[in-house]
Amino acid sequence: MRTIKLFLSLLCMIFIHATIAQPNIQQEQVTNKNNTLLGSIKSNYILEDDAESLNPVRIGIDGLSHDHVHGILNDYKNRSDILIVGIAEPNKKRAQDLSERYGFDMNIVYDDLTTMVEKTNPEGVVAFNSIYDHLNTVEICAPRGIHVMVEKPLAVSNEHAAKMESLAKENNIHLLTNYETTWYPTLYKSFDMAVSNNEIGAINKVLINDGHKGPVEIGCSPEFLSWLTDPVLNGGGAVTDFGCYGANIMTWIMQNEIPETVTAVLQTIKPDVYPKVDDQATIILTYPNTQAIIQGSWNWPVDRKDLTIYGKDGYVEAINQHDLEFRLNRSLPKQEVRVTDFPLETNDPFNYFSRVIKGEITVKITDLSSLENNIIVVKILEAAKKSAAEGRTVTLKY
Repeated sequence: MRTIKLFLSLLCMIFIHATIAQPNIQQEQVTNKNNTLLGSIKSNYILEDDAESLNPVRIGIDGLSHDHVHGILNDYKNRSDILIVGIAEPNKKRAQDLSERYGFDMNIVYDDLTTMVEKTNPEGVVAFNSIYDHLNTVEICAPRGIHVMVEKPLAVSNEHAAKMESLAKENNIHLLTNYETTWYPTLYKSFDMAVSNNEIGAINKVLINDGHKGPVEIGCSPEFLSWLTDPVLNGGGAVTDFGCYGANIMTWIMQNEIPETVTAVLQTIKPDVYPKVDDQATIILTYPNTQAIIQGSWNWPVDRKDLTIYGKDGYVEAINQHDLEFRLNRSLPKQEVRVTDFPLETNDPFNYFSRVIKGEITVKITDLSSLENNIIVVKILEAAKKSAAEGRTVTLKY
């Protein structure tokens, strides 16, 4: 009998221990759903409580119409550097579609930016709206001390750019512009060889080609196309969409030197597809001893983002993100290399933005994302549109 009692006591102790040690999985999932930004189980998503312990930067999104927004939505679940606290998007169908695709909670979606920032208190806002609306983003964020990063280009006009610059400086916020090519390792290798180390001699010509078959042809969303092909909301067609890359990179190569002249030819090769804007842009920039030819197009047979820098002795060509070709002088053979090393502290635009906000990265005025560089980009683009419209060369530097 005593043995039986001891056995039963032992079983009871084991049961009690197991009950205490075993978590209530259902309750844990409910608790996680309430605490997480996007309402999911802890193992797959970053919980707001957990993320705060990692000190992420609170980020708001202004607009979901730009298809580049997929870049931040695609991997936010696995990030600890940023926490998406709110989204401003009046088009609820667009928001709902992306919510179903990426899993964010519709409760963090607000009809307008003012409401979103007041309800969620972001430290930074990334703009995925029309280029025209970038000014509104800064007008709302800057007085509240909220930093801003827009998708390229900075603004539709010099007037908008000047207002944005003034707001950013008056309110001491960072105002950055993001380009895909900013994160290309070959771009920095080309710069090191041609500019920093002068390995090809004095630069005299730069060719920059960017574009694809066209936004309609590659299947951009209707929400994106609604303003990308509008001369007011986008500030132009291919000249804005892809001419900005060349203007940004050339300004970087020239370390913010403003070109003396801008000459441009804009055409619409496919008026049935793009009746309101250009789809073919060629821009020529001149400097005292250098010339740049920027070709932005919605008519390339293949996707292009390439750069060739010619010097007195040789050349270097960034064929794409990782493939580089160079010839240092006429007596040396051509060399082809694969470039994977990235020289900056991070190779991700949103991590970059978060670290700039935290003060871990200092943006130099000549950097590709800097406000100073991108003010010049807008000057070049506006001069290009004026040149094409008036059929003459426009003088920028006096």
